[in-house]
Amino acid sequence: MSTGDKIENVGDKLKGKVKETAGKAVGNERLEAEGKADQVKGDVRQAGEHVKDAFKH
Repeated sequence: MSTGDKIENVGDKLKGKVKETAGKAVGNERLEAEGKADQVKGDVRQAGEHVKDAFKH
């Protein structure tokens, strides 16, 4: 996994956490759900990168 990919995946997770927290704070369920989705997206992309790395070795 390249450093750029790692940073992007962590960025998605962080952005998602911020959205989720903001959504909870203002009672916006849609924003909260988007935040959770962004976090899952970062996790899935990170898992995919780990699989690719496993096949490279």
